[in-house]
Amino acid sequence: MHLLYEDNGAFKVGTILADNDSALQVEALHGKRAKVKANAVLLRFERPAPGELLAQAEAMAGDIDLDFLWECAGTEEFGFEDLTREYVGHAPAAAEAAGVLFKLHGAPVYFHRKGRGRYRAAPPDVLKAALAGLEKKRLQQAQIDSWAEELMHDRLPEPLLQVRDMLLYAPDRNRSEVKALEKACLARGLSASRLLLACGGVPSVHDFHLRRFLFEHFPQGVDFDASDVVDADQADSASATWLAELPLADVAAFSIDDASTTEIDDAFSLVNLGDGRWRVGVHIAAPALGLRPQSAAARIARQRLSTVYYPGNKITMLPPSVVQQYSLAEGGPRPALSFYMTVRENSVAAEALVQGGEAPSRFVIEQEHSVIERVPVLANLRHQDIGELDSAFPEGRLPAQLPQAPAADSAALYWLWQFAGWLEQSRGRAGVTQERPDFNFSLEPDVPPDLARISITTRSRGTPLDKLVAELMIRVNHAWGKLLDEHQVAAIYRSQGGGKVRMSSTAAPHQGLGISHYAWSSSPLRRYVDLLNQWQLLALLRGEAAPFARNDETLLAAIHDFESTYAAYGEFQDRMERYWCLRWLQQEGVQHLVAEVVRDNLVRLERLPLYARIAGLPEFHPGHRVELLLGEIDLLDAELSLIYHRSLSPEITEIV
Repeated sequence: MHLLYEDNGAFKVGTILADNDSALQVEALHGKRAKVKANAVLLRFERPAPGELLAQAEAMAGDIDLDFLWECAGTEEFGFEDLTREYVGHAPAAAEAAGVLFKLHGAPVYFHRKGRGRYRAAPPDVLKAALAGLEKKRLQQAQIDSWAEELMHDRLPEPLLQVRDMLLYAPDRNRSEVKALEKACLARGLSASRLLLACGGVPSVHDFHLRRFLFEHFPQGVDFDASDVVDADQADSASATWLAELPLADVAAFSIDDASTTEIDDAFSLVNLGDGRWRVGVHIAAPALGLRPQSAAARIARQRLSTVYYPGNKITMLPPSVVQQYSLAEGGPRPALSFYMTVRENSVAAEALVQGGEAPSRFVIEQEHSVIERVPVLANLRHQDIGELDSAFPEGRLPAQLPQAPAADSAALYWLWQFAGWLEQSRGRAGVTQERPDFNFSLEPDVPPDLARISITTRSRGTPLDKLVAELMIRVNHAWGKLLDEHQVAAIYRSQGGGKVRMSSTAAPHQGLGISHYAWSSSPLRRYVDLLNQWQLLALLRGEAAPFARNDETLLAAIHDFESTYAAYGEFQDRMERYWCLRWLQQEGVQHLVAEVVRDNLVRLERLPLYARIAGLPEFHPGHRVELLLGEIDLLDAELSLIYHRSLSPEITEIV
């Protein structure tokens, strides 16, 4: 006697060796013996042999018309043997009954299982919906297979092109487009990014890196909506009259920036009052004068939180019309929030300083005050034009003429540099200036990024001109932060304690700078925190209620969002600079590089802002210089392979 039984959802056959009430000993087709519970047995038969039964049953199941079988089943629950009798019109043979059972079990859409060997035909409406679903899945799978086939031949179907950013940066694995791409990637042994690059779905590797950032942080694009521009224009128009009525400062202001700077937030002035007294002016662009906190342009500044910088381009925080209206560009009066210091110079101290002797403080700040005004900006000085001052000032030399020299000539800049040094001393941070390289990336103009040549140059940071700007910015951010705190006006502060920098609505010392208050206020065209603080400052100076309270949810949310967003923007800039460093290495055909060991197997390349890990690097102390051989460069992953070549003597300094 043989039997057909169910085991873990599968049908099996065997020969009965022993038949007990609740269980049977069975020998399977391949001789393996097993214990089968009696309630798992579906069919007992004498013939044909178990193997033959399976073959005959499967052949019969293949010949059965499902629709006809479904019509034969009726609407009530049934056993498979009963339906087989109805279907064949006589007492069924074992192979016939097994064939119907296999057909029933393999068609769950048509027949719903109600127990071992028992089923019920699906109602007509349920069956219709299920069949429609199956057809839909069949068509979807056919579409997936078709798209995958095209991808495997380096052709990108248009529907996939329409969602390429989703495919690359946030794939939804329930989408047919993703399933097709995954199937093609598996077949070709490529990542999604490399396959789409091969298919032309990504115009260039540069575009791949840029679009990743834009997809995450600028999903609606980087262009400003017309409403933002209109809003800014209306604000400018509405405020034009009273802006023109602001008092005109009796100064000749100038700014100091890189050549690429277009959002000029700060400028300076120096007026000799006589009798050893001077008035130092720090003038900050004032977009808060024309933009309301709830205006469309201000809202988009809140969304962007900062200007984004990366080699060859930038994404501004504010619409171009706002930047153009409020940037401290040369050529006329500009609305500004000015901070003035009346400074008395101690001539005895100055003389002692020149002679190298001990002396009392050279400068005394007699008065500080802030004012809303229009400031005549006579020149936007650029580092590239006045860089000679960085070497001249420490030697006490003053060039006779500066390019685009404003009323504040080289002598005025020299005086301000000395004053900046005194400010640094006053906050306990004076010492030997540690100049560090600042890398500038210049792309070939009017050429697509994937074809453009890149130039990487360096300029030392911490130079006299840098100190001049930095110290005056620290002073104004300290003074305005303290002013807001003393008048209990809410603001966003930066503090440092225990080596950790944080932002909050509560003032706290910034130990790294050596000051009691520090509120970013000097870059309102480029940072939302500065713009928000400027709204608060303007309200204080006007005697009005400030727009934001200390526990205002908008203010607290801005703190949280700014820190994370500002960090993300910085990471993007670093990533793009790394990409362009690798492009430069390819462009220049570099084979040998010089690097300095940072720690363990981490090195910093000379002449490039690039770090890398070197497998097999011998143990060297930090600062040890080594020569490396350049291996492969992977622009898509922004990686390079380097091989240790040899230790260098101190005189070897160049990239070959």
